[in-house]
Parts: sequence; structure tokens; C-alpha cells
Amino acid sequence: MTAVTEHENSRAVWRKSSRSGSSGGECVEVARLGSARGVRDSKAPKAGYLAIDHGRWVALLSEIKQGNYDL
Repeated sequence: MTAVTEHENSRAVWRKSSRSGSSGGECVEVARLGSARGVRDSKAPKAGYLAIDHGRWVALLSEIKQGNYDL
């Protein structure tokens, strides 16, 4: 995880995952937070978010695309 300044946090523009359906099910949102990326539950945005530094974000996306987290 990485530290995010209040300024970066206040300027965050959250967008819903393209894989999220319109049925209101399990959805995540992502935002750019300076050099980090934030990930949060779209159903509970005030519950907080996970901030991931750029290098780890790129690695996570690669693993997801390879199907390493498919159920």
C-alpha cells in the first residue's frame, strides 16, 4: 500500500469497473490517486479504499488478466 495525500484524495474521480453489471451486484471502483490507484467497493464508498502504488497496480492487473483470481 502507499500513502495518499488529502489533496490527492479530494481530487479522486472514481469510475466503476467495466466488468461490473448494472444489476447492483459485486462492483469495484478505481481512481487515480497521484501515482497510486485506489480501489473501493462501489456499494460502500464511505467505507474507505485500498491505495496501491503504480508498480504493484500494474502487476495486479497482469495477474487478473491472466485469470489468476478467477473463481
